[in-house]
Amino acid sequence: MTDVNNINENIIVDEEKELNSILQIRRDKLAALKESGNDPFEKVKYDFDTYSVDIKDRFDEYEDKDVKIAGRIMSRRDMGKANFIDVMDGKGRIQCYIRINDIGEEAFEQYKKWDIGDIVGVSGKAFRTRRGEISVHVYEIELLAKSLLPLPEKFHGLKDTDLRYRQRYVDLIMNPEVKDTFVKRSLILKYIREYLDGKGFLEVDTPILVPLEIGASARPFKTHHNTLDMDMYLRIETELYLKRLIVGGMDKVYEVGRIFRNEGMDTKHNPEFTSIELYQAFTDYKGMMDLVEEMNKMLAEKVCGSTLITYQGKEIDMSKWERLTMVEAVKKYAGVDYYDWKSDEDARACAKEHHVEVPANATKGTVLVEFFDAYVEEHLIQPTFIYDYPVENSPLAKRKPEDPAFTERFEYFINATEFGNAFSELNDPIDQKERFEKQVAAKKKEEPNCNAEVDYDYVTALEYGLAPTGGLGFGVDRLVMLLTDSASIRDVLLFPTMKPLAE
Repeated sequence: MTDVNNINENIIVDEEKELNSILQIRRDKLAALKESGNDPFEKVKYDFDTYSVDIKDRFDEYEDKDVKIAGRIMSRRDMGKANFIDVMDGKGRIQCYIRINDIGEEAFEQYKKWDIGDIVGVSGKAFRTRRGEISVHVYEIELLAKSLLPLPEKFHGLKDTDLRYRQRYVDLIMNPEVKDTFVKRSLILKYIREYLDGKGFLEVDTPILVPLEIGASARPFKTHHNTLDMDMYLRIETELYLKRLIVGGMDKVYEVGRIFRNEGMDTKHNPEFTSIELYQAFTDYKGMMDLVEEMNKMLAEKVCGSTLITYQGKEIDMSKWERLTMVEAVKKYAGVDYYDWKSDEDARACAKEHHVEVPANATKGTVLVEFFDAYVEEHLIQPTFIYDYPVENSPLAKRKPEDPAFTERFEYFINATEFGNAFSELNDPIDQKERFEKQVAAKKKEEPNCNAEVDYDYVTALEYGLAPTGGLGFGVDRLVMLLTDSASIRDVLLFPTMKPLAE
């Protein structure tokens, strides 16, 4: 019987030998170029004037016109004294036709020694081949940088997901759709900024290194400032500094902020990610709902061409948003009515009856949130606002005047995933101080060695007076996933966090 393991090992050994041979050949070619005074790495610039996409999209303007393009050789078809190569530039790829009679015998012989992956500058005329393909008829070609490693298609292509994330530079070369995703990411940020700027918001920057660990549930990254001889933390949010600015009279502010949380990783979480938080004086969480709905409709239309989008096979209508209180949502999907519970004991008993795990001392509000997690979130495929959250899990939101057990807070969900969080911001400094102190005490009870502290300076800011304010925070990465139909957050981060490989 054939030993499959031995066959696989032999294939790997043969591929390694072939790769090592290619590496040596390319280095020998580089050495020869340097020895002849043609070191490609000494090139400092190349004045190209055209992108491949311009020639293809506006060929009537470019036909028989001189063009200069620059990019990477992606393929070559050798026909003796004439060659075709595909050159990939910053916006696409185009075929180039090279003849010995056009560039000269010496230049042609030099060119024949170049490799796929080398970066070149090309001068020529735009034309259409007899087969109708738009191309560049080359009169001059110049080597601008030597590729010492072969592109992965020589073997199996760059298919391994882990390797694609580790070597994003190769992923971008080999998989054009990947570059399209990141172009869209930049456009999404551009459109969001344009939208918020048009609404009168001011973009600001707040500290990334902060002096204390707040009592929030997110775990921070810790570092040490040598000059000040003090521990500092990478921020887990931008909220408290932005609201200080509202106190200071900057009525509409937002920040596109890099956030860091020392927590788990999965398809929706990365230790560093991008969020946008915005705050507007003299409005409330209902005003933030209207803004979210309007902004997301706009983004879908601009990025996807329609408010009807497809995500992982599911059709989602970004023009229709349902609004449910958390109590209404739990009643709709779990068949349980919060208002039937007369006490915390009733709520815990109901949870036990429905096999919902809750802490031994859970309050009615805590039980409601656990029912929501267990029964509701999975059903929220179409865009949905869930609002009026229990005060127990909303330490920064204003209580509802007519029902102080709840807060003026909402989260919005698409495809059973939370995309953003908003409040009518708590502006009572006495209430805020009490909630902070309870939050820190709870965290220290759960993690006795943590350094959580109350941000008393923020409380001081509130004592100067915070106007009624609506606040919103949402993750950019999940939004990009949705609008580019990407399954994992790593697909929309150019360089996701990865565990280093052993040498």
